[in-house]
Amino acid sequence: MRKLMTAIGLATSLALAVPAQGATLAENNEKMFAQMQKYRGVTAGQIKRIREIFQASGMMGQGNPAITRHPMTPEQAQAKLPRDAYSYYRNARFERICGRPYMAPLYDPATERPEDAKVCVDMFEYPNVPLAYPVTWVRASEAARLCAAEGKRIGDAHEWEGAAAGALLEPDYRFDLGSHGAMRSWHNAKWGQQKTWTYGPQWQRGICAQGSSKSSSCDGGSWSGCGTNTYPVGAFPNCKSALGVYDLEGNAAEHMNLPLAPDQMASRGSTKLGVTEMKGSWFIWDSVRAHEEWARWRAPYWHGSRVLSPSSHRNYHLGFRCFADVK
Repeated sequence: MRKLMTAIGLATSLALAVPAQGATLAENNEKMFAQMQKYRGVTAGQIKRIREIFQASGMMGQGNPAITRHPMTPEQAQAKLPRDAYSYYRNARFERICGRPYMAPLYDPATERPEDAKVCVDMFEYPNVPLAYPVTWVRASEAARLCAAEGKRIGDAHEWEGAAAGALLEPDYRFDLGSHGAMRSWHNAKWGQQKTWTYGPQWQRGICAQGSSKSSSCDGGSWSGCGTNTYPVGAFPNCKSALGVYDLEGNAAEHMNLPLAPDQMASRGSTKLGVTEMKGSWFIWDSVRAHEEWARWRAPYWHGSRVLSPSSHRNYHLGFRCFADVK
């Protein structure tokens, strides 16, 4: 009987993660907000601010319900884990350091311990709840505001790269080179001879949430034609960096801040911020590798803008995760 009741309780919890058949975007978002409160302890006041940002968008959520077709349910993802996902992904040591559930400390294992970390990162893509679908159709400016609503922030490019590569190193932005293109070329040449992916030194199919497909009606990026055909976050437990961060490859690509000057670094307390940087790969990568991609790779200035521009880019496969400075 106890096992039966546990199974019923888990199924009820997982049902919160599934965008309901026939539900509206707003209804699906409300279910997600309830999960954020239940499993991450997001306060009612924080949810109020978050809800306002979502409502002003009109598109932000886990995909357009009319066209999105997820290739895996949370129940199917749960069946791959040895116990319920919410406890499986909890890490008591990380929580003592970061002060919140489902965050991982960023540091350099060659010279530091987790307790030396000055910054933590969400273990999963927003909403950062195990087995929830990631939020997309979000602008970089909205991502920055959503992180701030919880006392977190958007991350700098080198922080995301450190999470993916398994070692947070000192910033290496060559501001003196004077342009995004020159900075990017220098950086990629520096790291291009030692490429790594979150799970190891060689790219592999089937490790991460990359085996989905585009909607047949997807015409390049329209709301009505392109489904956010993502997997539940954490559905691929081996898609994890050495620092314990999941889904940096696959599922949704992610907004990040690329500073073009020292006073644009979020990691140094700037609220001015730089330009948009799209990190990682997304949910079709096992069959369509649309561009180069590895842990410390920096992308061209695709759909570029200032991070805080109200017209910064959004689409069906682009999401984000938050960072938080250790107090």
